[in-house]
Amino acid sequence: MYVKVFIKDIHLFMNTSPIDKLTIDAREFLIMRDDLIDPYLSGNKYRKLYTLLKTPSNKLSTIISYGGTQSNAMLAIAAMCKSKGWEFIYYTKPVGKSQKASLVGNYLNSINLGMKHIEVKHEFYRDFIASLFIKKDESTFIIDQGGAVKEAREGLEVLAKEIRELCLDVKAVATPSGTGTTALFLALALPEYRVYTTPCVGDVSYLKEQMLALSEIPKNLIILKPKKKYHFAKLYPEFLEIYKKTLKAGIEFDLLYAPAMWLSLQEQTKERVLYIHSGGVSGNESMLERYLLTRKR
Repeated sequence: MYVKVFIKDIHLFMNTSPIDKLTIDAREFLIMRDDLIDPYLSGNKYRKLYTLLKTPSNKLSTIISYGGTQSNAMLAIAAMCKSKGWEFIYYTKPVGKSQKASLVGNYLNSINLGMKHIEVKHEFYRDFIASLFIKKDESTFIIDQGGAVKEAREGLEVLAKEIRELCLDVKAVATPSGTGTTALFLALALPEYRVYTTPCVGDVSYLKEQMLALSEIPKNLIILKPKKKYHFAKLYPEFLEIYKKTLKAGIEFDLLYAPAMWLSLQEQTKERVLYIHSGGVSGNESMLERYLLTRKR
């Protein structure tokens, strides 16, 4: 059974996420509903932050991270820090006025959860982020962009154990990749399964580079190269179309990562697949607003 976890008292989710079926163009997929763990801290972000969620509140005082303001990881970290009573400092490159003024989306929700947002000029950004790791003290933990830290491995091993114990009639799982942390650690923990992923930020070479910073890439991890080059957070008609198609079929997925994964699965695989729902649907409101504005122009 699924147990709701509320932001005021986030605790470790002790039950296996439910499995749903989703039929798209007459093909059936199994969906692991990790999106149901928590409204803000769900999907692969919950899995990546599992070790930190187990950390006693008095062991840390500050969490630092960096990246984009569309980030699902940013919102998940903000939710965790709110629950733990930790300060959360998030660095980005300069943000546009329209983003700051928006009344919806991950950025606004993170600010409301107590995130301290600091902008760094483009020309100083890379060196500044590197300097964070030199200055940190024992009560501060730095989370690389997208949650790409070795500490994420434990949470993915828990997920692998849950999948294995379900004894499903599948031998392939799928999850989209930003940094590739989720897919990498899941593949390492599930050597008897094929793990499909696709790059949603950068190309295949960039994705492999991010993965290799954490571990060797196992042979059972299969990276599906998109047939078209997509730029992260840009608007694409085919992304909106597959979003609407899966929504009509009964499940909402995010508009940043999931569309590229679904298109790659449909185009390049035929077997029965267990799709790990990565959550992140909280950002759809702002993305749909952007699609609507584009149509009006």
